[in-house]
Amino acid sequence: MEISVIAIGDELLIGQVVDTNSGTIARELNPDGWTIKSVRIIADNAGEIRKAVDMAMSETDVVITTGGLGPTKDDITKQALANYFGGEMIYDKDVEKNVLEVVRKRGLKINPLTAAQAYVPSSCKVIQNRVGTAPIMWFEKNGKVLVAMPGVPFEMEEMLHSEVFPLLKRHFAKDEFVEHRTFIVAGYSESVLAGKLEIFEREIPKGIHLAYLPKPGIIRLRLTGISRDRDWLAEQMRQLTVRLESVVGENIICEEDKMPAEILGDILRRQGLTVATAESCTGGNIAHEITAVAGCSDYYKGSVVSYANEVKIRQLGVDASVLERDGAVSEPVVRQMAEGVASLLQTDCAVATSGIAGPGGGTPDKPVGTVWIAATAGGRTVSRLYRFAGNRQRVINHATMIAEIMLIGLLSGREQLC
Repeated sequence: MEISVIAIGDELLIGQVVDTNSGTIARELNPDGWTIKSVRIIADNAGEIRKAVDMAMSETDVVITTGGLGPTKDDITKQALANYFGGEMIYDKDVEKNVLEVVRKRGLKINPLTAAQAYVPSSCKVIQNRVGTAPIMWFEKNGKVLVAMPGVPFEMEEMLHSEVFPLLKRHFAKDEFVEHRTFIVAGYSESVLAGKLEIFEREIPKGIHLAYLPKPGIIRLRLTGISRDRDWLAEQMRQLTVRLESVVGENIICEEDKMPAEILGDILRRQGLTVATAESCTGGNIAHEITAVAGCSDYYKGSVVSYANEVKIRQLGVDASVLERDGAVSEPVVRQMAEGVASLLQTDCAVATSGIAGPGGGTPDKPVGTVWIAATAGGRTVSRLYRFAGNRQRVINHATMIAEIMLIGLLSGREQLC
């Protein structure tokens, strides 16, 4: 099933707000075989809304709009859709009740603008928004469906998952089965991995597709199969998994759609180990990613963001003479940082980074993007020099990912990842 998405809001067109809702919709729907055919970003303008809805409904049987449902005068989506689908604006007591409950839970008092959210087109079916005041509206025309959803990302995501998508699946019931399998691969560039999997890809049966989803440091390989024969699909996906593992199994760090920080956390918890981080150029980004994983208190002790050399010396025990001789961005320094933070915080393992994220600070010998990374565990320390490309944030993100993967490799005995 294909759908069209219309993101409505002047703020999206001037870059004041980034449209994240379209990506959320794609991630929610794709596992069930639903795909986005088009995304349109348009202004809060009645004519533009009508034109976009016309085009979207000519393309697909399902259209999802986000935004423009607020209580202020610039939010005109509700009235524009009423004009498009017909009917009149009516006061819905059930919406009023829901709005009052949402406002009460937030410890606020209702005002006239918020109360006006209870006005909805008579031509729609209302889906009560349990996490916001803007009602979700379901319209039908010529066998097609348009669902108008709020633009606030957490409201849209929650209601799409719990209410809207289940309703859409029931309304457009199909007799095809969809299966996804995701493999997180490290240690290959996309082009090298594609070359290694060339024969594998040629032999994939019709109805199954392999997608490459690269991120700095990893590639997510996703097998997606669609068939009316559930047993055939399950067997084909099983066989393809075995064959894929035989080709790149040593570089598959997870067979679930997880990020390295989650994978590292699973390994640490499974082995009963604790970890700490010592960060210079990444500025606490590794700590941020680790602590973004629920339950990380089981294994994460803390971090030292040793941006200044005196912090490396005083807190992490880095040898001042080594710093003087080799500089902060060097192998002996980053190894001492990793071992020092593990000793300081009494953890079983640790990672450390020291580099030049840019845009300034580079030299001919150590250009911007130069990063030394070290990991230590079980009395063994490994380290490696990297030259990352891109802007400051990309260098930080890439170094963060590689540091996590390096420790994953060390803990799982995969030398090629270290």
